[in-house]
Amino acid sequence: MAQAIVGLGNPGPEYRDTRHNVGARVLDNMAKKLRVRFHRQGGHLLAQGKWRGEIIHLVKPQCFMNVTGPSMARVAKKLRMGAADLVIVYDDLDLPLGKVRTRLKGSAGGHNGVRSLIASLGSDQIRRVKVGIGRPAAATTDREEVVDHVLSPFLPEELPTVEAVCIHAVKQALKLVEDQHSRRF
Repeated sequence: MAQAIVGLGNPGPEYRDTRHNVGARVLDNMAKKLRVRFHRQGGHLLAQGKWRGEIIHLVKPQCFMNVTGPSMARVAKKLRMGAADLVIVYDDLDLPLGKVRTRLKGSAGGHNGVRSLIASLGSDQIRRVKVGIGRPAAATTDREEVVDHVLSPFLPEELPTVEAVCIHAVKQALKLVEDQHSRRF
């Protein structure tokens, strides 16, 4: 039985290095680790590899994050997977930069991309790897400042931390895959 790891982000070069695209950045690191390449298929970037005997599909949706759910529901159906077969990797404002947290299920926690996935898949039983991007320096709740923050690139001095957290997030996602695989047998 295969599993899929989904890196959330926004399409286009203008979003590539933003905080909101850290999920896609983690998947780029995972593709290197698994020695696979992404190819375009049905509006997504997909790669397939193996990890400790388990087939893993890597998916980078090429739609805007806040409406990821419907397209990922179609991908999951095509791959014959349910919500429990997915691991999603995404940015989390409430975690400090450099921190990673995993969850096996739960609410969207204010993340519109996760909300879209839960609604479209009809389940909150989606494993998650949340990658901390921190809040804006002013710790504001002003929506406009938060949007500007998540759509801004990482600062040059943050890049070593970002690279380290991406490697850690890859390990955590693969551990979730292993744990699910071992529960089946």
